[in-house]
Amino acid sequence: MNAEPRWRRRKADRPGEIVAAAIAVFTERGFAAARIDEIAARAGLSKGAIYRYFDTKEALFRAVVTDAVRPNVRKVLDTAAAWQGGVPDLVRMLLPTVAGLAMKLPVGAVLKMVIGESRNFPELARVWHDEVVQPALSLLMRLIAEGQARGELRPGDPRTHAFSLMAPMLLGVIWRETFTPLGAGDVDLPAVARQHVETVLAGMETRR
Repeated sequence: MNAEPRWRRRKADRPGEIVAAAIAVFTERGFAAARIDEIAARAGLSKGAIYRYFDTKEALFRAVVTDAVRPNVRKVLDTAAAWQGGVPDLVRMLLPTVAGLAMKLPVGAVLKMVIGESRNFPELARVWHDEVVQPALSLLMRLIAEGQARGELRPGDPRTHAFSLMAPMLLGVIWRETFTPLGAGDVDLPAVARQHVETVLAGMETRR
């Protein structure tokens, strides 16, 4: 009587186990060199079992983004959507939060892979852009435009302001994945975010 529920739970857990194994193999090998049979071995499954859930390696990468990264991005977006205060204070909260997530999640390793292999596998970049970059960038642009409309922020192109705010986060993530493993000093991304936000807002806030 107890065997069937356990089997059902095990079967329901398999996509998550496959995604976790794929993250490990993708970040170690890169997308091109990653093999489905190695991912299957990491997940404790047969190669055929992987294809029951994901018909291509690209579909598996999409699952990595949508299951492991996008839910955390969505939490940040929902927090921002429910914010009741001013835009400058929201940005002060938002960027260090995003930086902290980037240090805890495999964001850097996946992003490094996307950048390195996007020429040969443009679908990787497309998925990352559509699922991660564009939602975050659109939110930041909208917040900046609303802050300008309320007189909290000075005029300027919201998209350019958004890029100015996010650029050091991207550099920090790439640094931690590329140079820190070679012995270069690590980067405290939340600290960079807090300092950078104050520097940029000093030029954007009307009250200053």
